Amino acid sequence: MIPIDPSTHPSEPDASASHPGAPDASAPHPRPSHPHPRRPAPGAVPPRVRWAALALLPILAASILAATSLGAAAIPLDEASGYTWAAITGAHLPREQFTDYTVVTSIRLPRALLAALVGAGLGALGVAAQAMVRNPLADPFILGISSGASVGAAAVIALGALASWGVYGLSIAAFASALGASTIVYLLARTKEGLAPTRLILVGVVLSFGFQGLTSAIVFFEPRGEAARTVMFWLLGSLGGASWSHIPVAAGAVVITVVVLFSRARVLDVLSTGDAASLSMGINPKTVRTQLFVLVALGTGVLVAVSGTIGFVGLVIPHIVRMVVGPAHRAMVVLAPLIGAILLVWVDVFSRSIVPPRELPIGVVTALLGVPIFVLIIRSSRYVYGGSR
Repeated sequence: MIPIDPSTHPSEPDASASHPGAPDASAPHPRPSHPHPRRPAPGAVPPRVRWAALALLPILAASILAATSLGAAAIPLDEASGYTWAAITGAHLPREQFTDYTVVTSIRLPRALLAALVGAGLGALGVAAQAMVRNPLADPFILGISSGASVGAAAVIALGALASWGVYGLSIAAFASALGASTIVYLLARTKEGLAPTRLILVGVVLSFGFQGLTSAIVFFEPRGEAARTVMFWLLGSLGGASWSHIPVAAGAVVITVVVLFSRARVLDVLSTGDAASLSMGINPKTVRTQLFVLVALGTGVLVAVSGTIGFVGLVIPHIVRMVVGPAHRAMVVLAPLIGAILLVWVDVFSRSIVPPRELPIGVVTALLGVPIFVLIIRSSRYVYGGSR
């Protein structure tokens, strides 16, 4: 075989040499002119959720402003807005407008703000309760907290307990009773492995019946019919006693609840996958569940103390948000308080306007509204909770 000298063998012509316009293979490839869109960081709020929140904020503000105008005696919206602005700026008003000014700034405005805060708090606490026990039927009241608060409220209204505390006696007694009920539930539901979700629900439901029986006994032995009626009205939820002194307390509870849940949203996502998966990812479900229980107990105790028992808001709102944006807790914590606030503001307007001058308990309206909504959500073919239909 004759060896072939590479230096004398004709080589294949260089494409770059024969085609001056061809790109140099050794040159670095240029970056594409249209890079792929940057993905949001893990746990970040999706853009559509941010836009939805920005759209809901002005709706909430308009709802609160409209609530100051609507009621048994309607006040024109422009006048109600003027009274609100005068209260903020301290502007002088004519003497003949003093009555309407007082109605707007001392009665309707604090009531609308408290309705928004209670609705926001119940929406956020509903998300926390369902994440804590991983149960679609969980709400802030399933743990027996509200039933325990009703015992203290009934004792104040019917028996005159804490009469020396004046108008604050009812709220103080309800909050103290709620904390007492929470402590009993925690002690009975606790195991060596922490708070078992199923056991927590069972203990809460059983104690709720016990507290309700005790409240009924207090009402039954109360000879004054008006006191019994007041207790029942409070048990069904009412914002009739709203005042400016309630706003800072409720606002503090709601802000703390939302901030804590938002900061722990990623942990809640992991907790929803199960205890075994949580442990494998370095999250202790026992600790997280205990923290959530304390948060739900304190938040529910504060809200029940200022508004009574308002059902279905904490149950239905998380399901509505979950059906729209999915199970990610960061998105749910952003939208659930806003939707809950808007809902309860309008429910309160309806309850005090439908049968003037009387007032319908808010819990009646939320139940009549929440039951069909919940049924429609459950029957929806698109709705999924916990990976099962």
